[in-house]
Amino acid sequence: GPLHVPCAARPARAPVMAHTLAPYLDAIRSTLQASLCLQSYPSQVVERQSRPEIEFQDSRWHRRSSRASGRGAHCFATVRPLIIARDENERCLIESSINSVRISIKVRQSDDTERMLCRKYARFITQRAEQFVILRRKPVEGFDISFLITNTHLEEMIKDKIIDFIIDFMKDVDKEIKDLKIALNTRLRAAATAYMSQFAK
Repeated sequence: GPLHVPCAARPARAPVMAHTLAPYLDAIRSTLQASLCLQSYPSQVVERQSRPEIEFQDSRWHRRSSRASGRGAHCFATVRPLIIARDENERCLIESSINSVRISIKVRQSDDTERMLCRKYARFITQRAEQFVILRRKPVEGFDISFLITNTHLEEMIKDKIIDFIIDFMKDVDKEIKDLKIALNTRLRAAATAYMSQFAK
């Protein structure tokens, strides 16, 4: 049946604006609860294979080829992506399919220093993607970090724990970048003070 999402989530063309962090994270949690109802789904293109539909879009390809050959078209196994936004600089993209969900996060970055730190931080953790299991090595274009959850992950892990991990990650990543920025500014100030002290009388 159709995927039911909460009122807080709207299609990608109409982002939801939440002015505080709690409603933003609550909307993401509710949407993930609805989206992470996954099941095994064999590829419509590669025989005896089950691939993440949100990544490979096998059913979409199969439908185009079926139309070209005059055969019946297979129904889509993906649904319209959703964007939940706190504001224009902080948002979450949730793309759902029958056997996988991809979650992409845009972290708030207010200046060049935060953009540099976010880029370094994202690179650091994506290089260790195998330790996070659900972390995607390359984020979706326009976002900083992406996760890919498949039906096999839900067979091995508890759904609520996965959602808690993503929500906690979103809470922590902003704090980590702010802390790194403060530490960097402190070191720069100390270095500048030490340098200028050479010229003091």
